[in-house]
Order: sequence, then C-alpha cells, then structure tokens
Amino acid sequence: MDLQLPIRIHDELTDEVIEATGLLDLASGDIRDVKYVDYDLAEDGFPADSEDYEFTCGTLSNGSKEVEFRIEVDRMGRRYSITPDELLELKGRAAKLFTAPPPGAQPAAKAPAKKAPRKTATKR
Repeated sequence: MDLQLPIRIHDELTDEVIEATGLLDLASGDIRDVKYVDYDLAEDGFPADSEDYEFTCGTLSNGSKEVEFRIEVDRMGRRYSITPDELLELKGRAAKLFTAPPPGAQPAAKAPAKKAPRKTATKR
C-alpha cells in the first residue's frame, strides 16, 4: 500500500524556525519530496548542520485540527524520517484526526427506537 500524507516540517534553531513541506510515507516512516519555504538549501545549507540547530518536528493537519510529532534527522544523508514507535502512535492519532467530524457539525440524529408491538389477550 502506498499511502503518503502531506506534512509540514519545522527545523527549530535557537532564534528561528525553518519551515518545509513533505510527504510522509505511512508504510516506512520516510519523509520524501521535502521543499523548503523561503529558505535556500544550496546557499544556507542543511538546517540540521547549523550550529544553533535544536530539533525537528512535523505537523499533520486536517482543517483546523493538527497533530504534532517528532522527526528524526539523518545529517549525513540529509533525510528526514520518523521512528517505528512514533509512526505507530501517529497512525492512531491521525486516524482520530481524519475521522472526527468537522468543527461545528451537528451530531447525527438517532432514529427513534421502534416500540415492540402490543400483545393483546385473545379470548378462548
């Protein structure tokens, strides 16, 4: 199965946050097609190589609801991924996120319960 979800990536540095987008492969935990927002990778270098790099996290969103998760960074390969444990937890959280009704939606009305037919006494 090839299920990939669009995510936002946040490389946290001491005084700034470098944002990017990517696709999270829910089968492997790999993050592909990373595109930085207002950041020149060739000129500024890989964010995790910066001296003031702190950590990287990701955000999966559905409308106004978001789920945040930890991202592992491979500095040598310049790649992002999430651990198997984090992936398993994220799948559960994502399932809740995507199956929740949209904000302001009215709960489905329950059908009225059917009454059992009345038994009448028969004369013998």
